[in-house]
Amino acid sequence: MEENEKKVLLFACVHNSGRSVAARVIAEKLGGDKIIAISRGSEPSDSINKVVREELEKRGYNCSNEVPELLDIDSIKTADYVITMGCGENCPYVPGKKYLDWIVEDPKDKTAVKVANIIDDIESRVKSLLLDIG
Repeated sequence: MEENEKKVLLFACVHNSGRSVAARVIAEKLGGDKIIAISRGSEPSDSINKVVREELEKRGYNCSNEVPELLDIDSIKTADYVITMGCGENCPYVPGKKYLDWIVEDPKDKTAVKVANIIDDIESRVKSLLLDIG
């Protein structure tokens, strides 16, 4: 598949330290060379949520290079799909993009069991999205 045929998926949440990071690394691994996955946050944290990182690594997802980044207009302009998870009005809108709003619980301050359930939910949603994209 040619580089320009890849769909760009932008996952956005508030802190870019849990939900959007999980969605990005899961999409990247499962989507292979068909997609480019990026993640951003409307109010980025200083680091990735430790419990989220540990759960993703247990499942074989690599998030060692993840650093929370600010969601901006330019990152949205590059995306084909913008998947928001709780950033609400703080997520800029760019006409012509396909927007999906996933209601996913914030893993901040949650137990490892709860974080595992949240990641199960995200993983299921990502798999469904990748099937829809083709």
